[in-house]
Amino acid sequence: MTAVDSLMLDAKQAIMEEHHRRFQTFQQEGRWEEALQQIHVTLSCAADLLNDSLRVLDEAIATHDSIPAGDATPPPTTTS
Repeated sequence: MTAVDSLMLDAKQAIMEEHHRRFQTFQQEGRWEEALQQIHVTLSCAADLLNDSLRVLDEAIATHDSIPAGDATPPPTTTS
């Protein structure tokens, strides 16, 4: 995962959380029409975040699978 991917996912998560906060506020205030509209926006943001997360994961798997086995070094082991 690149730094750009990480920043993009963090930004999308922050946007989704803000929309969710707005939904909760509308719901608590009994503003049901606004809450209904806001939940659609929140779910759209969540779907976008999940799709981008899956894309990053797919790219990471593809990158890992393209590394020849001889080039991969195992992680260091620790003994206690």
